[in-house]
Amino acid sequence: MRNLSNYLGLLGLVGGIGLGVACSASSSDNVFGTGGAGGSDNGSGGSGGTGTGQGGDDLGFGGNGFGGGTSSGTPGIECDALPDEDKDQDGFTITAGDCNDCDANVNPQAVEVIGGSGTGGAGGAEYIPADEDCDMQADEPLETCDTGLAADDADPLNAARAVELCKMSAGPSDWGVTAATWVMADGSAPPAGNLVNFHRGHGLVSGFGPNVTVRAGQRMLAVSSGTGRQPSDPGYASPGGFDKGYAGQHPQGFPKESAACPGTITGVPRDPTAVEIEVRVPSNAHGFSFNFNFYTYEWPSYICSQYNDFFVAILSPIPQGQSDGQISFDNQGNPVSVNNAFVDVCGCSGGPPCSAGGKVFQCSLGTNELNGTGFESHAATSWLKTTAPAEPNTLIRIRWGAYDSGDGILDSTGLVDNWEWIAEPGTVVGTNPDPPDEPE
Repeated sequence: MRNLSNYLGLLGLVGGIGLGVACSASSSDNVFGTGGAGGSDNGSGGSGGTGTGQGGDDLGFGGNGFGGGTSSGTPGIECDALPDEDKDQDGFTITAGDCNDCDANVNPQAVEVIGGSGTGGAGGAEYIPADEDCDMQADEPLETCDTGLAADDADPLNAARAVELCKMSAGPSDWGVTAATWVMADGSAPPAGNLVNFHRGHGLVSGFGPNVTVRAGQRMLAVSSGTGRQPSDPGYASPGGFDKGYAGQHPQGFPKESAACPGTITGVPRDPTAVEIEVRVPSNAHGFSFNFNFYTYEWPSYICSQYNDFFVAILSPIPQGQSDGQISFDNQGNPVSVNNAFVDVCGCSGGPPCSAGGKVFQCSLGTNELNGTGFESHAATSWLKTTAPAEPNTLIRIRWGAYDSGDGILDSTGLVDNWEWIAEPGTVVGTNPDPPDEPE
């Protein structure tokens, strides 16, 4: 307790405003973003603030934080809660390690919000990071945990690590990954008689050709109806002719026929590979996001046909208002398949735009991201980002997979990376383009 108090008190002195948030504090649209105004006096700061808002006219030491002390007489604790009171009702008292018992978004089971929290300094001139997880470090660097993983790693927990789900849960009261399992796309067990080919369908790749890099860390997850590899990886086979030789079942709610292809009936599932990861949600998280990139060999020859390969991202519990757990769609409501409107990495003679199967594809991203992937002369979506809601302190399961439809010959692959927790309430299910940042 002594070290925690001294740490928080020191941050208050350095920034000219305490980290304290009085229980009457108000914030604007982002619970970790723009904060309230600081106090106008040295000893009796006002509403404090947890964002980058305006500081006080004078020193404004943050209400009942460092400058004003606390009603319990414990210096450095960020509000006027008693040591065993749990004033913010987040399940943690000051005695149990809550370093701000007036903010339910701050406790030992919260996730650190990098760059999205903190307190405005005097006059709003200085940003002081906050310590949401009460580990006595504020805005510590993003954790990555996939260095040194092999492309053919068979541990499903390492698939979680490859997408930056790094923290493993230590028990029912601890957030993080609780389990991970290789499954078929419908969640059933892999084919017992064909495990070698099944496991070639997933990989932890360091890139995808020379022009598609990971979004975070050193590796990303690949799930494929062929091989989850890039051509330079062991176990790779061309997506133009590798049949793994087993069948599967559609996930709940599938097949989802594309609205852009009326009258088309999807074929039976072939060669599915997926991973299902169970995670306990941090106490201050209200949603999450991840990046994915879908490649298909079915383009352009089999648009609007039975060969409608799918990439699935299935969330459980099912989001409110949905009939099933699929959370990745294009802006026309189509699932992620060869007929998806996000298919934009492509090219054709005389184009773009390009016509295939009665549909027009703008192909505005060209073919650069196909080079060296095995999908040359075919198509991909480029990087997309899916967001979805989650309830704090609950268990969720996410299943990422890919499968062929109609036959197992021409394959499709989904890349997944860069899981991030969302601290703002109101997250909704949605998918949008998310290109990498331009080099500086």
